Amino acid sequence: MGSFPWLFSKPDPEAQRRLERAVADIDRELAANLELMSMFDQTHQFVVLEMGEFTRHAPTIESGLPAAYGPLADLYSRIADTESAMERRGPANTLRDDDRAVIETWEGDARVAQRGLREALSTPRPSAFQTLFRRLRGVLPSRR
Repeated sequence: MGSFPWLFSKPDPEAQRRLERAVADIDRELAANLELMSMFDQTHQFVVLEMGEFTRHAPTIESGLPAAYGPLADLYSRIADTESAMERRGPANTLRDDDRAVIETWEGDARVAQRGLREALSTPRPSAFQTLFRRLRGVLPSRR
């Protein structure tokens, strides 16, 4: 096998199970956060968004589904700003327009990130040869 053992190795079923568990846990957490946002929309009462599952599974998602990790990391990094926007109040319990925009943007981005996470898990992993060709394509000069 020489210097390319990863080329001939089989996918690790335990790593796949960990990845599936991480996706399921984060997906459930995002669904709960979206439900909390729906409650906020109805009651205008401050809610605390969950982030424990993402914190716990971030390394697994980052290594196993890097395309889904970026939007999730961005989304979770904005939770504090979103919660602050929900907490600020004007006269008669109203929200400022910029706070409403922060809240609505976070909610929309959460839906997109959740969909992206599900799609990333269901997308077939590239074969070892496809991975090798992509790496070579990035290294070797083109003849065009």
